Amino acid sequence: MLTFKFVAGTVFFVNLVGFGLAYLVTTGIRIQNFMRTAYFTPNLIGGLVLGYIWQFIFVQFLPAIGDKLKIGLLKLGWLGDPHMAYWALVLVTIWQSAGYMMIIFIAGLISIPKDVLEASTIDGAGPFRRLIYVTLPLMVPSFVVTIFLSLKNAFMVYDLNFSLTKGGPYNSTEMVSMYVVNKAFVESNYGVGQAEAIVLFLIVVAVTGVQVYFSKKMEVEA
Repeated sequence: MLTFKFVAGTVFFVNLVGFGLAYLVTTGIRIQNFMRTAYFTPNLIGGLVLGYIWQFIFVQFLPAIGDKLKIGLLKLGWLGDPHMAYWALVLVTIWQSAGYMMIIFIAGLISIPKDVLEASTIDGAGPFRRLIYVTLPLMVPSFVVTIFLSLKNAFMVYDLNFSLTKGGPYNSTEMVSMYVVNKAFVESNYGVGQAEAIVLFLIVVAVTGVQVYFSKKMEVEA
């Protein structure tokens, strides 16, 4: 259940943040090229390195800042509490993946015909209604790709899980892929580990297959 909770949370927020960033950097602001590079950069850092960087931030940097500024929230033991360690893992996953999804969303936003947007404006649609009733329906193909990728990444997360929390505290953040690896290579129970890996593969195929099927049915043409 922990893995499904993690998948649901990361898929939703990664796509929400990724689309928000893409929408922001396609509005024509002067520093949009710099912002695109800055938002995409975390995706270039490997999961192991990223986990160790954020482990330092959560364990040493944030408590030091919180102690200096007298902010109690920053002084909490993020990786020592099961509930907060889970959200720390979700937060870092979003920070790493949102920039990559942003690139896909940018391509989708740029491909929307300008005459369609102009026609909706002439018909009296404001920015919010234009986003809800014009932009988002035409962005479904992009969402098909990003949700597929974020589902796969969330189910198969291991390196970030290992370097940031190592499944702790007390296995409270041990995702299914880490559990499979530990079963096979740490406990040397290769038969069970292989069987669990096959089951995990079938679950990922089934979930992503259903997602792509229903998402494709929602596509519209400009």
